[in-house]
Amino acid sequence: MCNSNCCCRWGGCTPSMIVKILLIVGGLNWGLVGVGMLLGNGAEWNVVNLVLGSIPTLEAIVYVLVGLAAVMKIIGCKCNKCKEACVSCSADQKMTGGM
Repeated sequence: MCNSNCCCRWGGCTPSMIVKILLIVGGLNWGLVGVGMLLGNGAEWNVVNLVLGSIPTLEAIVYVLVGLAAVMKIIGCKCNKCKEACVSCSADQKMTGGM
């Protein structure tokens, strides 16, 4: 996958986009959990639990998908569409002198 400064970081294949969305949802959820804990007033700010708490199996599936998204982000997407996007991005950065 391209680096974080890449102009095509929102491009790529559909699974890559789903991974990015899941990581954003997971990151925001954990951020809210931390804020709720720091406030110490017993506030439950786990949005996934608030929305899906009545369906524990579905809640667990969301957590597993976010975990799998993190693993896929670490490994990187190897599909042709993502490789082409990264190659064109690298060429653009070399031409403009970007990092």
